[in-house]
This record gives sequence, structure tokens and C-alpha cells, in this order.
Amino acid sequence: MTSAAPGRGKQAVRNNVAILAAAREVFLADQRAPISAVAERAGVGISALYRRYAGKEDLLRTLCHDGLRTFIGEAERAGAESDGWTALERFLTGVVEADVHSLTVHLAGTFTPTAEMRADAARANALAGALFERARPHMRQGVALDDIAMLLEMCAAVRVADPGRTTALRRRYLSVLLDGLRAGGSLPGPPPTRSEVNGRWRQPS
Repeated sequence: MTSAAPGRGKQAVRNNVAILAAAREVFLADQRAPISAVAERAGVGISALYRRYAGKEDLLRTLCHDGLRTFIGEAERAGAESDGWTALERFLTGVVEADVHSLTVHLAGTFTPTAEMRADAARANALAGALFERARPHMRQGVALDDIAMLLEMCAAVRVADPGRTTALRRRYLSVLLDGLRAGGSLPGPPPTRSEVNGRWRQPS
């Protein structure tokens, strides 16, 4: 009896890792895919999935929250850099390479955020804002924090069949975007508004 419990626990952990990896692949390809497609991709029974997640919305929420936590971790690590521009560059590179925005913005509006997620989102915004302010002296006039959110979305939109090439191309275009932030002169037009950035989080009625 006692020797079987650790084995079951390890299997549950393996199943959860497989489920989350499969859910990421399935829902990034098609948000409307049924939860049964996740179980099939993960190679687990639907009952094993439902033992861990109450339903599709719960699974989507977990994926997005994982991405939010990764964002926070990258911001905290970058904050240790002494130079403001280096800190921002390290942060943006980490977020792009972790494909955070595929898990956050791409899944926005598909679930109801929890209070914990809202608190983490506020912390993420505060950390990103602090990094932005430290780097501001190195930027061209008119750049706003919400511009950074849009630039990260642009990088996340780059996706080809080969994951390695996807990463390489994202690095390439992030370099172009970073150079654009540092260039002289001012940006045309106003930055995105807060409602434009956050509007996608509202679930359709």
C-alpha cells in the first residue's frame, strides 16, 4: 500500500507535465479545440485530465498563469542588472525566448482570471514599468510602456514550422525592434491606450 503511493504520485506529475505541454500545442494552434484533443495529444485518458483540471477554462487559465509567472521571473532576474538599458534588453529577450506572449495574450479572453492572477498581473506591470523607467534615458522620444507590450506581441506573432527557426527569427526581429527604441528622433502618432492593450482580456458576452 505505502510503496504504491509514491509511484502514483510520480505518474500524476508526469501526466500533468504531458497535459500542460499538449494543451499549449493544441490551444495555440486552435483556441476552439476540445479538451479531448489535449488528452489525446498528451497520451492520457480524459479521466486523468479531469482529475487535475475541472474543464477547458481551468486548463487555459493555468497555461496563462504559468506564462504570467514566467514574465515575472524574467523581470525579477533582469532587475538585478546595474545598467538600465541592459536590464530592459535582458528582460525582453527572456520574455521573447520563453514565448510568454503566446501563453498570455493569445489566450486572453478565453477564461475568467482569478484574484491571484490579477495580483500577479499587477506585479508584472509594476516590474515591467520599473525596468522601462530605468531604460527611458536611452530611448527615443515618445516611447511609452504600452509600446513595449505591442512589440512583444509582434515577436510572438513570428512562428514557422521549425521551433528552432522560430526562436532564431524572433531573436533577429527583437534586435531590430531594440535598435528602433534607441534610434534618434520621435515616434509618429500616440502610443496604444490602456484600453487597447487590455481590451482583449474581456470575455465576449
